[in-house]
Amino acid sequence: MLRIKNLESGYGRLKVLKKVTMHIGAGEIVTIIGANGAGKTSLLKTISGLIRPRSGEILFDMKDIGKLPAEKIVFMGCSLVPEGRQIFAPMTVRENILLGAYPQLRKNNGGAVRDDIERVYGIFPRLKEREKQLAGTLSGGEQQMLAIARALMARPKLIMMDEPSMGLSPLIMKDIFSIITRLREEGNTVLLVEQNAKAALGIADRGYVLETGRIIMQGAAEDLLSNRDVQRAYLGRDLDAEVTM
Repeated sequence: MLRIKNLESGYGRLKVLKKVTMHIGAGEIVTIIGANGAGKTSLLKTISGLIRPRSGEILFDMKDIGKLPAEKIVFMGCSLVPEGRQIFAPMTVRENILLGAYPQLRKNNGGAVRDDIERVYGIFPRLKEREKQLAGTLSGGEQQMLAIARALMARPKLIMMDEPSMGLSPLIMKDIFSIITRLREEGNTVLLVEQNAKAALGIADRGYVLETGRIIMQGAAEDLLSNRDVQRAYLGRDLDAEVTM
């Protein structure tokens, strides 16, 4: 579904991504883990068209999207749930959700929009209960649910999520990761950037480790979970030290 080859991008003179190569198959959850400043958010922004790549190739459904504006990439079926949720606080829950339906509304597909609203309310029943409530008055977990629901309204083939557990309690974080797993079970493809490496690898099929803008490791999620270097750097464990204790 998504193939990236030798991708480089950044801000001004600052090069952030350096020869990044990766792929995502349909129906997978693939996670990108790495320290703060590794380039994870920049990678998602480059894929989604918010940052123009300097070189390399981004193929989505076999089409080159590297030079397309963000709105066209959304219309093609690639949606981003941004870091920090970025909901519209003065608008109601339902109004925020409808903003995500812009691609369908442009096609005058009102019936599909009504069906999609009911679908996201089925996934997030709390949003149905609060549909007339101002989005800015929701809890952090509810705002994250709203950001995901808004992205789903575009009917994406690929949904990218940037730090969905940020600032959430462990219980709410567990709910969010359960929802991500459910999305895959319903046929969605997910690219997940997450600081909580253990939780992300726990639900992912595969993972990539990004360090200072480069992919330094990749593999099945269970293999990365058991890798000593990954455990030391990102999971807060040192198996060698545990063995000697």
